[in-house]
This record gives sequence, structure tokens and C-alpha cells, in this order.
Amino acid sequence: MLIGKTALSLREGKRMRTSVFFFVIYLIEFVLLVLPAGAQVTHGQKPQLPQPFQTKSAGNGPSGVKPAEGFLPTVPAGFRVNVFAKDFKVPRFLMVAPNGDLFVADTGAGQVIVLRDPQNTGGAQQREVFASNLNRPFGIAFREEYVYVGNTNAVMRFKYDPKTSKRTGEAEKILDVPGGGGHFTRTIAFSKDGSKLYVSVGSSGNIDIEKDQRRAAVQVCDPDGNNARLFATGLRNAVGLGIEPSTGAVWVTVNERDELGDNLPPDYFTSIQDGGFYGWPYSYIGGNVDPRVKPQKPELVEKAIIPDVLQFAFYTGSQFPESYRGGAFVAEHGSWNRAARNGYQVAFVGFKDGKAAEDPAPFLTGLVPDPKGKNVNGRPVGVAVAQDGSLLVSDDGAGVIYRVSYGK
Repeated sequence: MLIGKTALSLREGKRMRTSVFFFVIYLIEFVLLVLPAGAQVTHGQKPQLPQPFQTKSAGNGPSGVKPAEGFLPTVPAGFRVNVFAKDFKVPRFLMVAPNGDLFVADTGAGQVIVLRDPQNTGGAQQREVFASNLNRPFGIAFREEYVYVGNTNAVMRFKYDPKTSKRTGEAEKILDVPGGGGHFTRTIAFSKDGSKLYVSVGSSGNIDIEKDQRRAAVQVCDPDGNNARLFATGLRNAVGLGIEPSTGAVWVTVNERDELGDNLPPDYFTSIQDGGFYGWPYSYIGGNVDPRVKPQKPELVEKAIIPDVLQFAFYTGSQFPESYRGGAFVAEHGSWNRAARNGYQVAFVGFKDGKAAEDPAPFLTGLVPDPKGKNVNGRPVGVAVAQDGSLLVSDDGAGVIYRVSYGK
């Protein structure tokens, strides 16, 4: 699954701040945001944010991703990290199939790839292309005998054998979605009971009012694509979309707007509610009005929901210590518009009773050798929990997938 900006963030192309995840269904219990002083959980209190244009917006994207031969990220004591698979063009979304195989959306190659490790070696021993000639594939989901794929302009599905992960049918388009634009990724996820499919479509630009209401929103439809409707709106780019396993709540990580200042506004990770409006483009983090948007709509700003914690994955395994179980790992792709480089890591957010309960903590780090330099060693994007409880992390900068295990 994928994620947003407070201590966790994931961004398309160059951009990425850090995000937070956690929003409540009626009011917001707390918000996890990434601010200059670090990520925080607000516990329902309006966070203190800088004023717009208090600082100049920065342009500070990495000029290259050049990890040295043999480079590995840093993980906490007791954990081990290794390269699970490499030689991808732009590996983004990861999803573990019901049989334990890893499906990878190589967005740059226009392919969905299946990886297998039948002997449990800790590295992919088998690799095959599941589908090719796709249009910027990103989201992947499974339901019964189908694999669903989010192309940039449509949701497709393929019949397959769940036991072998072999495709048994040709592509079937079930839902048209707006294509391309500034945010081209389309993330998909099924409800806990499998009866509904959620589809995220980002905005076409920074603050322009969209002509197509399906953009900057999450839609919901039947598994065959019928009865599609808006589920939540005002979400500039909810590139991370997933279901919390215990409650079934829908969570997103949102890449917020640019050019209001060096650290404004923060991206976020939050649960979303049916019919909820989250501010974009008129306001951010609740009722903080963006003065650049004309005409304004104060009636929408008034009902904008304050968000709570980008791809993200809820830890459902048992290999990691007890303190990690039920929490969420969030990929922070890395900032492009902050004077001080921010993100470029995987963070962990502790949960309790299906809700975020701890501030994000760094987990997979070491990708920024020099914060003042131009090159970085990687840009995490996707995270998934393997069948054996290890954590898999895609890096679209280095073109690899890392595997993090515990005590081995």
C-alpha cells in the first residue's frame, strides 16, 4: 500500500514531503503532520502552522540517485536488510498476493511483474511479467479470480489463477478515470469485505479548481466498476490508499499543495469518511485558507475535515517484535521543495485499537549521505508485508526492492 507528509510521505515524480496518517470518522481525534520541528500527533487540536509565504518556497530536488555498489540502507538493531530484487525501471506499488507472491508495478516499464522466493532465501529467485503494455500502472488489488490494476486512465482487471499467479485472461476495462495530469498514479483497494473498490485520482495541478470532480478525490464502485460515485473529496493527491485491517476504515496518504513556503503545508496520513471534504484547493489542514484560490468557497472551508498520518502498509505479520504489530510503515519518497532535505526514509507509526497512537519514528534510513548535497542513495515508494512477516520496500530511485527481516 502507499502513503502522505508528516512523518511519512510519498510523492510522484520528484516531489515528496513527509506525511501523517490518521483521521477520525466523525471528528478528527488527532492529526499526524510533518512540520519543521518534526512529526506530531495533534489529538484533535488545531496544529500551529507557519503563515503562508512566511518563507520562500525552495527548489531542492536531488540531481541524482547514485547508491554505491553494495549500498544498503540502515535499519534498527536486531533487523537485517538485503536486496530482494533489482533491475527495474521505476518500481512503485507493491502488493503481496494471497499465495505469497509479490506483485510489482514497474510504472516506468508499463508492466506488472511477479516475484517469487519458493525456497525462502530472502531474495527473489523467480521473476515473470504478469502484464505488459500498460499505461503507467500503479495500484494493484486482488479479489477472487481477478487481479485489478490501476492504469493512469482506467482500472483494468485480469483473470488469473490465485494458486500460481498465472494470468488466464486478457485485460478487461471496468472503470474509466481521468488520465495523466500532474498526478498520474491511480491507487486502488478493496473494502474489508471485498464488496467495494476504492479508487484514488490526484489533482491535475497545484491549486486549480478541477473541472472533473473525479480528480482530487477517492471514488468507490462495485467490483465490476458499476455504481461508481465520489467517496471523499478535497484530497489533492491521495496516492496512498489502504484499509486498516481491524476496523475496515479507509486510510490515505495525501501529497498537499506547493509554493506556500518552505515547510507549508504538511502532507498527511489520515482515515477518510464517506462524504468527507478535506479542503483542497480552498484550504489545507482544516480551515487554513489558501489565499491564491479564486473564487473562494467559505461554505466548503467551514466543513473541511482536519486530517490525521504515504505508500503505507499496516503490519499484519508476526516476525517483528510485538511493538510493531498492528502499526503502519510509511514510505517517505523525499522532498523536492524544502531548503533542508526531508523524508527519504521509511517511518513507523504505532497503532492501538485501530488508531494511530504514536508519533512516526524513523525505521529505514541512511539514504541521504549529505543533507546539503544533491545526490541521494534512494527514494522509497512502496511498502508491503511479505507472507513470512518481513517488510518489502520498493525504491524507484535505485530501481531495487529491499527486504527487511528481524533476527535473521
